[in-house]
Amino acid sequence: MAGKKRMSAIARRHSRVRTKVSGTAARPRLAVYRSNRHVIAQVIDDSKGVTVASASTIEAGLRGSATSNCEAAAGVGRLVAERAISAGVREVVFDRGGFQYHGRVAALADAARESGLEF
Repeated sequence: MAGKKRMSAIARRHSRVRTKVSGTAARPRLAVYRSNRHVIAQVIDDSKGVTVASASTIEAGLRGSATSNCEAAAGVGRLVAERAISAGVREVVFDRGGFQYHGRVAALADAARESGLEF
């Protein structure tokens, strides 16, 4: 039962964030999803409904060691930033996905900033 309450709380917070954050062609949305085991990031153009770039700890290149810590999240942030820049995206808006901005979510955002994304 606690899992359902937690997920519904995350969904409520995410809907509040999404009323304010929307991706355009000029500034797509960097959406983050954090599960107990993995971290997933996508750069999404909401006007077209297209994912421009994505990265996750599920991929073979990042699955080597632990996938649910801050180092793994930082690796995902660097990888999604590289892929977004190669797709021609420099500026994004950050969508924390209803998760608190600390720990793995903050590590991903900081690594993406260090790799060249602006938000």
